[in-house]
Amino acid sequence: MTKSNTISTEEILSDLRYLQLLSNNFPTISDACTEIINLEAILNLPKGTEHFLTDIHGEYEAFLHVLKNASGTVRRKVDEIFGQTLRESEKKELCTLIYYPEQKLELVKSEENDLDDWYLITLHQLIKVCQNVSSKYTRSKVRKALPTEFSYILQELLHESQIDPNKQAYFNVIISTIITTGRADHFIIAMCNLIQRLTIDTLHVVGDIYDRGPGAHIIMDTLCNYHNFDIQWGNHDILWMGAAAGNTACMANVLRIALRYANLGTIEDGYGINLLPLATFAMERYKDDPCNVFMPKINDTTVHNEKTIRLIAQMHKAITIIQFKLEAQIILNHPEFKMTDRLLLNKINYEKGSILLEGKEYPLKDISFPTIDPQNPFSLTEDEEDLICKLRHSFVNSEKLRKHIRCLYAHGGIYLVRNSNLLFHASIPLNADRTFKEVEIRGKKYKGKSLLDKVDQLIRTAYFDDEDSVDRNYALDYTWYLWCGEDSPSFDKDKMTTFERYFIADKSISKEKKGYYYELRNEESVCDMILKEFGINDKHSHIINGHIPVKTIKGEKPVKAGGKLLVIDGGFSKAYQSETGIAGYTLIYHSRGLQLAQHEPFQSTQKAIKEGIDIISTSFILEFSSQRMMVRDTDIGKELITQIQDLKKLLVAYRNGYIKEKS
Repeated sequence: MTKSNTISTEEILSDLRYLQLLSNNFPTISDACTEIINLEAILNLPKGTEHFLTDIHGEYEAFLHVLKNASGTVRRKVDEIFGQTLRESEKKELCTLIYYPEQKLELVKSEENDLDDWYLITLHQLIKVCQNVSSKYTRSKVRKALPTEFSYILQELLHESQIDPNKQAYFNVIISTIITTGRADHFIIAMCNLIQRLTIDTLHVVGDIYDRGPGAHIIMDTLCNYHNFDIQWGNHDILWMGAAAGNTACMANVLRIALRYANLGTIEDGYGINLLPLATFAMERYKDDPCNVFMPKINDTTVHNEKTIRLIAQMHKAITIIQFKLEAQIILNHPEFKMTDRLLLNKINYEKGSILLEGKEYPLKDISFPTIDPQNPFSLTEDEEDLICKLRHSFVNSEKLRKHIRCLYAHGGIYLVRNSNLLFHASIPLNADRTFKEVEIRGKKYKGKSLLDKVDQLIRTAYFDDEDSVDRNYALDYTWYLWCGEDSPSFDKDKMTTFERYFIADKSISKEKKGYYYELRNEESVCDMILKEFGINDKHSHIINGHIPVKTIKGEKPVKAGGKLLVIDGGFSKAYQSETGIAGYTLIYHSRGLQLAQHEPFQSTQKAIKEGIDIISTSFILEFSSQRMMVRDTDIGKELITQIQDLKKLLVAYRNGYIKEKS
């Protein structure tokens, strides 16, 4: 610890203007000393727990449950606190109460004979758990997290010992009075929510909140109200950001994916997007078309009747054809994107019902194209233009969508460096020789960190710059490029074969070749090179990715490059679970080390409440330290050490007369 008397006069004089500003917050020697003592104490607290999730894809029930149980952290703490003093069934009941207090209380009250006794036992148990999870924080931080209604009582209970004979009666009277005044339910709910909040200090979502699943809007509602989180944008998130900013090609992709999985809840119920114009258009243009190729992917046919499924298929086909036209217009406007090989509507032989690709002719599975003019295949019809105008208006004027997208911008970025870990969703483009690939954007070349910084800036420009400015229009089109372009860090494949997957039976033509990053990231030296590019040199540093599901069922592992890289997309989305064999990975980074949780499919919230069925998780300890990581070892710790040094300079300035104390 640096002593204040080692601070030179030159340092004080060079920082004098800053120190004068600092003196406004700490106007006396006493104030500065108190803050130094406080910050030094914080440095010696255990590091807060970080929780990493990725590729949630609208699966809100599983997301909310993993958030509530902190990937098994709550259960682990219950085991540590109560050990063999509680039966397995009692621990399960306590954990379910912590996860779903309102619903579990209703169930308990309908079944419990001696409710007051249950309240007494449960309150004591919850206080023990609450004391445990709050122990690594300052009283000030805990106090800020407390519900206003019960703040004073909770402070008393959390910081008083039940075994102190002088306070035992005091402690017991507080609890019994909570019960006799009829406030037990409210108090239990408040305490369970507090446990959830204090168990996890920071939540990291490493991309892809949107698409496929039914409740991305519910996930975003939860995140926007979460106490401390960040998001590293995935390709699906960027697609929605582009749609909300007004890019019609992004918008068409968003709608196509929603219709492909018959998940219209986020579109219609979540964001109030009016799909009636699309439905009307589709029924008129494709009324005699069976649209078999465009039947939605649904597991439960009871959700939609046959008539609804047919309408969804018609809408699905209508927006897909429109998407190909809109994308072609961007490709033609931007030859620098080098995507002319994705202009496919002009390669169709409309008379034969086939397409010529890579020198080979393929028959098409669907040959009905009532809205395409073979002589001018990329032009929208007048009706399509009108439809797109209406849909764009719905997207850019949705208040709820605007709120959620602004939340994504405020709490997100294309990458994050935190506590010696580098988080990004998909890729950093590389060459075959293991060097960073140069990517040209508007005549200037970028690579590695500078590429990701430029991409981040363009995504923000697309939403926030002046309407119809040249920079904004370019950024809007580049946002679409990030969804499917070869040199996009959020995609990094040679092409996106959407057309081929729909229209060509031969699957060999729809293969997408991954960029070199996905192969080379298995090498420790490559990971070290990437980490160094972002200023990370710690031997315990990691790269954390999502994007490509780890196919556990085929023997793939989430831990790569000797532990340097972790891929935690294991199939949170139900659409991928048949491929991965599991229901996702999550990561916990606490003061003792790094822990990977492998999850089985979540059955339902109802079963979790009634039967205490948790997500079955298998935990793997990736790194364990006998010496706990403290706040001083974290990025926040580095900031606090800098603040302490500044305060010590202020003390010297006060004591040597450079700055006067304020009364």
